[in-house]
Amino acid sequence: MKVLVSDKFAPEGIEILKQAPGITVDYKTGMKPEELIAIVGEYDALAIRSSTKATKEIIEAGKNLRVIGRAGIGVDNVDVPTATRKGIVVMNTPGGNAVTTAEHSLSMMMALARKIPQAYLSLKEKKWEKGKFTGVEVMGKTLGVVGLGNIGSVVADRAQGLKMKVLGYDPFVTKEMAEKLGVELVSLDELFARSDFITVHVPKTEETKGMIRAETIAKMKDGVRLINCARGGIIVEKDLLAAIKSGKVAGAALDVFEKEPPEFGELFEIPEIIFTPHLGASTGEALVNVSVGIAKQMVDYLLYGVITNAVNFPSVSREVREQLAPYLNLAERMGRLAGQLLSTLKGVEIDYRGEVAGLNTKPITHSMLKGLLETFMDEPVNYVSAPALAKARGISVKESSNVESGDYTSLIKVKIADQSPELAEIAGTLFGKTDPRVVSIGGVRLDAIPAGYVLVVRNTDKPGVIGNIGSLLGRYSINIGQFQLGRKGGEAVCMINVDSLIQEAALEELRRLPNIISARQVNLG
Repeated sequence: MKVLVSDKFAPEGIEILKQAPGITVDYKTGMKPEELIAIVGEYDALAIRSSTKATKEIIEAGKNLRVIGRAGIGVDNVDVPTATRKGIVVMNTPGGNAVTTAEHSLSMMMALARKIPQAYLSLKEKKWEKGKFTGVEVMGKTLGVVGLGNIGSVVADRAQGLKMKVLGYDPFVTKEMAEKLGVELVSLDELFARSDFITVHVPKTEETKGMIRAETIAKMKDGVRLINCARGGIIVEKDLLAAIKSGKVAGAALDVFEKEPPEFGELFEIPEIIFTPHLGASTGEALVNVSVGIAKQMVDYLLYGVITNAVNFPSVSREVREQLAPYLNLAERMGRLAGQLLSTLKGVEIDYRGEVAGLNTKPITHSMLKGLLETFMDEPVNYVSAPALAKARGISVKESSNVESGDYTSLIKVKIADQSPELAEIAGTLFGKTDPRVVSIGGVRLDAIPAGYVLVVRNTDKPGVIGNIGSLLGRYSINIGQFQLGRKGGEAVCMINVDSLIQEAALEELRRLPNIISARQVNLG
């Protein structure tokens, strides 16, 4: 397997990749997009920081790519939807530079409060303008932290050491978690209204893009100070400029910009804003942390299938993967069975019961969708791409869980919105700890092994059907491995494991036998 590292990496990270068995590493930085496009198809993995832009064109050129590793937290330089559609895992290292970025945010806040950069420049010009740079204390002031993730929580902790009152906004953080951080959890509007300083620590998404703009700035205190060491575009730069000119905003500290490098317009000419060139994660310690972190994650995935800190797939440790493996196998086979039995696919409902409901079921759902979609799609489907491909085709996916067990210790049931409701519900379980079983089709109970070539027959529940099927298969030299039958309401369903592919002529003849309603052959691998 080949790994391409296209951005500056710490030697410690490169060494981890080199020492991994079966992995070779090429370290090539500073490539132009067209140069990267020309060679990326040779590689199984691409390791980047912020300089490389993994665009749609680059990702599509990566015919063999299995993983893109971003050494750092932000993945806005990666076309994640394209990577997901192609089944490429996109990983980041959300904790590797948290302290470094948090410290930079606080440094920017202090520099902003005390006008340190402006005073420095004045002295460089051999001026002594002591009265010109009167600042403000941060002690006793209110800091609003937008986003209480890895970085925001460190900022909140350190700010309390400065004797600041800390407000927090994060829709994914509970009141109890915020209290443990010593943070008062409030709405975004309340944070805007009460804060003397506001710092943002959120990813750039459709929801956060332009979060701080003219409309929201109007809700803030007069004289508020803003800090952005997260992502450019969260603050609308022209609205910030207007707010500073009007006096609404006293100052701002920006480490990131809507366009990088920026165009150095009027924003850079007013003294109330201080700048750094995207240095939030730029310390020697952070470079080592993120390089080592992403290298280990990529090795774990390439060698063992372990997924950590993926932005487009549930993280699965090696221990959890071993625990889930039998269920992943069962779900994929159930998906293949459903995909080959049914004629249309509009929606999928997956219900987890018993012990399996207490596990991380997201990977199991991905596995089910993989098995289902690959039966009728003309492009490769894997665990990463399956949900995106389903969504792109308008296939709804619903999940439900109940840890209370019924007749089985664990049960997975999939129901397909289809024109053939008599076969549209399949239930499966594990025999022992690892062996997959299909225990019902269309509400008819049986105990079948979902493996290899399987003949699925619906028939009227009358004498002679089994004998007729056996005789016909015998005439065509088809050996029966297992024969499982379930009966319900005058009908029966058979799942017959056979040792070889059944010829189409045999299937057509079988369908003409007395009392046969339908007969389909499936290949479950």
